[in-house]
Amino acid sequence: MEKREVDVAIIGAGTAGMVAYQRARKTTDRVVLIEGEQYGTTCARVGCMPSKLLIAAAENAHQMELGPLFGVTARDISIDGKAVLARVRKERDRFVGSVIKSVEGFPESHRILGHARFAGPHLLIVKTANGQAMEVEAKRIIIATGSRPNIPRFLKEARDRLVVNDDLFEWQDLPESVAVFGPGVIGLELGQALSRLGVRVRMFGVGGAVGPIRDESIRDCALKAFNREFPLDPDADVKHVGRTDDGVSVTFIDPVEGQVTETFDYLLAATGRRPNVDGLDIQNADIELDEKGMPLFDPHTLRCGDSHIFIAGDANSALPLLHEAADEGRIAGDNAAAYPDVRTGLRKTPLSVVFTDPQIASVGLTIDQVNEQCRGCFAVGEVSFADQGRSRVIGKNEGLLRVYGEHGSGLFMGAEMFGPAAEHIAHLLAWSAQRRLTVSEMLEMPFYHPVIEEGLRTALKQLNRNLSIGPEPADGCLECGPGV
Repeated sequence: MEKREVDVAIIGAGTAGMVAYQRARKTTDRVVLIEGEQYGTTCARVGCMPSKLLIAAAENAHQMELGPLFGVTARDISIDGKAVLARVRKERDRFVGSVIKSVEGFPESHRILGHARFAGPHLLIVKTANGQAMEVEAKRIIIATGSRPNIPRFLKEARDRLVVNDDLFEWQDLPESVAVFGPGVIGLELGQALSRLGVRVRMFGVGGAVGPIRDESIRDCALKAFNREFPLDPDADVKHVGRTDDGVSVTFIDPVEGQVTETFDYLLAATGRRPNVDGLDIQNADIELDEKGMPLFDPHTLRCGDSHIFIAGDANSALPLLHEAADEGRIAGDNAAAYPDVRTGLRKTPLSVVFTDPQIASVGLTIDQVNEQCRGCFAVGEVSFADQGRSRVIGKNEGLLRVYGEHGSGLFMGAEMFGPAAEHIAHLLAWSAQRRLTVSEMLEMPFYHPVIEEGLRTALKQLNRNLSIGPEPADGCLECGPGV
């Protein structure tokens, strides 16, 4: 058995793993990057990029349908499913190729393609692609193994017609119908895109959630909007899923018609993802695990307990977003390289965007977190985009933005939004939150006319009026209520 001794071993060559490798290599050349399947990140292969390519096609189709609103009539609009998916794959492969090129730029001696498992706290056994086994002894180890789709058992009754987002981008043509289970980020983005590309879509959820939205007012606004395009029940009562000669049958309770059975070509399981730690023999790592077998770790250092092992990216399932994975790769890589000098890394203001139309965005603290942190002593400002000038001009006048501020300090705490240009407004808000600006300081910033950002100013003005600003009294509250 071939044996290697390194200072830092990184398991997983996704976004977090690649960044961790680059950071660790600044300190030591005795580093190895181990990848179990194939190079190319989740984002490039099956996540951010191919999904946005599909969404871009859907947005173009939808915009053509809106032509009569502006007095423009487009003739002979048709959707070529084969062409749509061919472009998705072509551009997807281009993004993946760029990632692979980056990895192949690393020294060959630093790369191992094979599945790693723990044989001890410092010892990894890697089964390489050619079936050989390799022993890697590492002073420090970073787990960056990513995640995979999580599929509830009852959905597997769809058998060969069950797909996840990984599979969808390999379709050669668009189907006629898809049942989507899971109105989370993936389900909403792909479900709406398929619907706008002419696919009959029905979406089922559990528990009432709509994407990552936590503000009930925003959730209600989004739910109404999505249901105007396709049926979405966020707390569906599904009785049965089964494979039939015609596809997949789904029996569910409709609020109006009672028990209904519909048949679809495919069932898309967008029911969350699970971290890839269960194949690592993590029990041999001598670190503390929770009841689900996940390593316990410090989110600021990414260190597992007081060990020499770190965990970053989707593998820790804390913040499954690409920019967070990159930040965590940096923190884990720096700390693994400098061990035992482990330091707290910079964690940026939480920021998430869902690329539906209208878009969904969350910045800073959620309304529940604001309520908890401020002990109920906060205010809310909001704006509807129904009559917002620029939004009406471009025919995207739908949605709601709510912003949260703290009584006493006047600090901006967070926001949620369902509306136009949310991806851009969210960045302005995230920068403001990270700089710890007060609401009045945010209102001192320039706002051009006519732009959608003027809606943000309207919400901030209302929030500023609702805030009680001044020294915080001993009882911790300036008003008898939260000022909502």
